[in-house]
Amino acid sequence: MQRGCRLGAILCCLVGMVASCSSSHPLAAGHSPATGHSLSGTPFSLYTHCGIYEARVGSTYFVADKPLDDGSANPPAGWGNPYQAGTISQPSPSTAVFRDDLGHVVTFHARPGATSFLRVCS
Repeated sequence: MQRGCRLGAILCCLVGMVASCSSSHPLAAGHSPATGHSLSGTPFSLYTHCGIYEARVGSTYFVADKPLDDGSANPPAGWGNPYQAGTISQPSPSTAVFRDDLGHVVTFHARPGATSFLRVCS
């Protein structure tokens, strides 16, 4: 009976840990307990249809440090269109970094107070 109680306590503890990790914030799974910010990548689909300019992570809008396009409002060669699959990390509240398996890396900085994208393309 004692062994069954210990197993039950262990299972209850594990369920509690898993439940405490869930959140509506898209970076919750990779957050750093010390800072609350993602240090490892979380799966992310970056919208690339008109080039790489902006990203929204949770409720924060970010703008690319170095926007990328092909000169004709398309993503550069080697990027997916309309999305590029990869990961996003947020090493600080004001910075987000996108990475993919092809070696693309884009750093974004937050636009404090923004409630929408700067550019909308079709």
